Amino acid sequence: MTSVTTPPAPRLRLVLAFAAVWVIWGSTYLAIAISIESIPPFLMTGLRFVAAGWILYAWARFRGSPPPTAVEWRWAALLGGLFFLVGNGTVAFVEQRVSSGLTALMIALVTAWTALLEWLRPGGRTPTAGAVLGIVLGFIGTALLVLPSGGVPAVPVLEGVLLIGSTFAWALASVATRSARLPGNTAMVAAAEMLAGGGALILLSIFSGDAARFHPAAVTTASVLALLYQVVLGSVLTFTCYSWLLRVSTPSKVSTAGYVNPMVAVFLGWAFHGETLTPRSLAASAVIIAGVAAIVTSRGRPGGKVPAPATTAPQEG
Repeated sequence: MTSVTTPPAPRLRLVLAFAAVWVIWGSTYLAIAISIESIPPFLMTGLRFVAAGWILYAWARFRGSPPPTAVEWRWAALLGGLFFLVGNGTVAFVEQRVSSGLTALMIALVTAWTALLEWLRPGGRTPTAGAVLGIVLGFIGTALLVLPSGGVPAVPVLEGVLLIGSTFAWALASVATRSARLPGNTAMVAAAEMLAGGGALILLSIFSGDAARFHPAAVTTASVLALLYQVVLGSVLTFTCYSWLLRVSTPSKVSTAGYVNPMVAVFLGWAFHGETLTPRSLAASAVIIAGVAAIVTSRGRPGGKVPAPATTAPQEG
């Protein structure tokens, strides 16, 4: 019997897709910082995901995917709330006081939470020694940023606690996705979750008074362009690239976004937004990125099951 093999993906397309996942997702933290200079954070994030959700929904329907059922919408609302309302909404709120680079470093903790929750869930797999080391390093690096040294933490305590909660919510949703009833089409899953989470963010913006601070005349061109960048490139294009990479590459290679994104965010914040890093912050970043790398490489051994995109995607900015 002649076996049928899948032809290798074109090298240039692979390079461009990895570049998008590494650089664009890493750059969204800077784009958020620019957007919220003149657009309130919850409103900005809600608009981002509602717009991206409708684009993906239209694309999925055009490709023949049926609309989600009532049960699938309920799951999408739950997961979208965790991913985007709690996860991304918190990031935008915190970046009012915390630099985009430090925020991205804190968000890298989602990899440690995910590995821990995967272990603790019913039927979960015991982590390897490398994964345990990575989890410990992730929390040590986070502690270096949040705990006071000389009376002043690198990240304010309230914002640090909020970001820890944000990463936990993203990881919880990632693990819950495994047992959720969701549409079979990957783009439709993302669309439903983005629409649900984005809609919840807009409601939060209205009832919290966030939207009342929105003054169209004060919105800058830079903020609008940064928002459009997040919608088109940060959510739609990069998600498409990530989904394709999961089919044609290995989980260990695709998961490298988990530690490349923070490095990209730190560099861009320093180069284009005047953000500074202290020796303490640099030490914390090295510890956190080493922890993420340990977890990713230990989970990416041959023979592992390729998870669904929503389960393995690093937390977006």
